[in-house]
Amino acid sequence: MNINFTGRIALVTGAGKGIGRCIALKLSKLGAKVYAVSRTEADLDSLKEEDSSIETRCLDIGNWDNTRKVIEDLGQVDLLVNNAAIMGCKTVLEATEEFIDEHFDVNFKAALNISQIVAKGIISRKGSGAIVNISSICGILTTPGYPIYCTTKAAIDMLTKSMALEFGPLKVRVNSCNPGGVLTPMSEKGLVSQEQRDAFTGRIPMGRFIEQDEVANTVAFLLSDYASMINGALVPVDGGHIIHMSPNPVH
Repeated sequence: MNINFTGRIALVTGAGKGIGRCIALKLSKLGAKVYAVSRTEADLDSLKEEDSSIETRCLDIGNWDNTRKVIEDLGQVDLLVNNAAIMGCKTVLEATEEFIDEHFDVNFKAALNISQIVAKGIISRKGSGAIVNISSICGILTTPGYPIYCTTKAAIDMLTKSMALEFGPLKVRVNSCNPGGVLTPMSEKGLVSQEQRDAFTGRIPMGRFIEQDEVANTVAFLLSDYASMINGALVPVDGGHIIHMSPNPVH
């Protein structure tokens, strides 16, 4: 299988670090012209040093109107990866309106906002394209202390299905990639001790954390023509984490 995105223009949000950065670098390596979005300028500068062909935009996608202006100004985008997310720890009893709004603004509304712009552009050009939403197995399995984050991911999964239904006839495919445990700067905050990490990987049949590149490879496949009839799918990249209910380690 030889994925080649030469001539295609890709947009990746949350591309400054972690999974988003890995995806941006992967798509660029596969020939795409890549726009990388992050709200942290230093992360974008570092990304440019690693791959000077990637164009960057410093943007807080939680701001609806400013995001529309910046994304519309990019012009043509064929491939979109809605990766940006925040992950705060508050129980249902602790969650405030501000906390809830912040999570939905970034994790859900921004993905809808940007997808709307990209899809309208593809349709107006009578072209074709693909969108991958980076969700999580937390949209399927709730995690103690993170009910709002988990709910935003469940919402993204339903948005994926809804967009796939609406955009499919218009030649825009939409899928979710649902990673399990990946040690990124964001997830490491909730898995501090080795004991916590061992307990986590003990529930994964494959017995280890997922590598960022394994997520990026899945995203590249879903964006490619090799996935031409995959639409509205929720694709777990979790080593089998979600296939069992036992509270005990599987190995």
